[in-house]
Amino acid sequence: MKTRNLIEQRSIDYVPLTERHGKVWHLWPVWFSGDAHLATIATGVVGVALGGNLVWMTIAVLLGCALGTFFMAFHSTQGPQLGLPQMIQSRPQFGYMGALLVWGVALVSYVGYNAFNQVLAADTITTLYGGNRSVTMPVIGLLAAILAAVGYDWIHRTQRVLAFILILGLIAMTALAPRFQWPAAQLDFHNFRSVPFLTQLFAAAAYQLSWSIYVSDYSRYLPRDVGVRASFWWTFLGAYIGGVWTMLVGTFAAAMFPTLKLTPALKAAADTLLPGSGTPLLIASLLGLVTITTLNFYGASLTLLSVADSIHPVRSTRTKRILTILLALVLSTGIALGASRDFALEFGEFLAILLYLFTPWTAINLVDFYFVRKGRYSVREIFNPHGMYGRWNWRGLLAYGVGFVAMVPFFSTGMYRGPIAIALGGADIAMLVGLPVSTIVYLLACRSLDVEREALLASAADVGLDD
Repeated sequence: MKTRNLIEQRSIDYVPLTERHGKVWHLWPVWFSGDAHLATIATGVVGVALGGNLVWMTIAVLLGCALGTFFMAFHSTQGPQLGLPQMIQSRPQFGYMGALLVWGVALVSYVGYNAFNQVLAADTITTLYGGNRSVTMPVIGLLAAILAAVGYDWIHRTQRVLAFILILGLIAMTALAPRFQWPAAQLDFHNFRSVPFLTQLFAAAAYQLSWSIYVSDYSRYLPRDVGVRASFWWTFLGAYIGGVWTMLVGTFAAAMFPTLKLTPALKAAADTLLPGSGTPLLIASLLGLVTITTLNFYGASLTLLSVADSIHPVRSTRTKRILTILLALVLSTGIALGASRDFALEFGEFLAILLYLFTPWTAINLVDFYFVRKGRYSVREIFNPHGMYGRWNWRGLLAYGVGFVAMVPFFSTGMYRGPIAIALGGADIAMLVGLPVSTIVYLLACRSLDVEREALLASAADVGLDD
């Protein structure tokens, strides 16, 4: 019981073996339906907005989703082995306090996505019913924040229903899309442009990879004997099919009506393919967007409380949860109000920044789990601020820093374009550099780590963990 008490005092959810339940195939609908909303559709618009054509942007979405989902699904396999939320698992690599670095990355993701979600929601409402965007954005954010504070379980159930409705709309649009008379330029394989192609590819990869901060939060409830292969493939296929399908709706809508912004283009595309379907499709995708925004506010609240708890032990209360939700709301609304009306380009910039931030972390976390420690961790010590993993782990911090710096010359955004990206005509291949550099530096740093001794200590520390 002393072991469990230590974990409970840290206000973080460890799922003991006796409470594990569910089937591994349940991961498929979780991640398939998780992509069925307007933000995923918006991700498929990024390349077309930069001048890419339909055929090459379709290929970019297919490849980008495969790349991002590949790493995301491997993070999912960690859940059944450790029974821990995803971000907590970073402490062995970065240290008890050092893990605040990746929690900061998670907060950027939560708040940033919600800012763009509020912009998307306001654009949808004004497209359907008119109104003032500057008023609508804070109202949508406040509604999602209230639901995060009082209706989290209800939101989960509603999300599944809304996802089902949106999927029906996706089926209809997919079946009818071949009937549209596409301009020859949209289907021309010779019309390849590297910058839109790579931007769309890595935007799709970043979007899928950003699910990594959630992914073990769902798989950790599964029995520990769930195999790595099974959890990987059920997660990968659900997220990949859902992501590709939904993104391509945005790609097709933008290619059909390239002069329109996202929500008018989506409505016009749906009405063109199936008269009268545009408004119901937008409403379903809008409601789905609100539920995702709610979950992001909830996740941001838990992360902020975890950050505070790492610095000084705090007891999680309803009041503190509401205050942290309101803080996340203020931040996201401020960003939303400051955003321009050129949503597609700014959303693409945001996804690029997320990719830069997530790439070193995903390399370090996965290499540590599969190659360095081979899944042998002490759950108890992960929650111990003075435990065997230390407060600051120089290995993970060094590998993250070197990997991030190595990507800088390859950055290609509106705010900064590195010299190598300029030499490549603006193409952004930073992820392809950050992954191997972070991996190599971390492996070299871990040569001095006595993994076998640490594994024995971890096993001894966790005796009686699930009693």
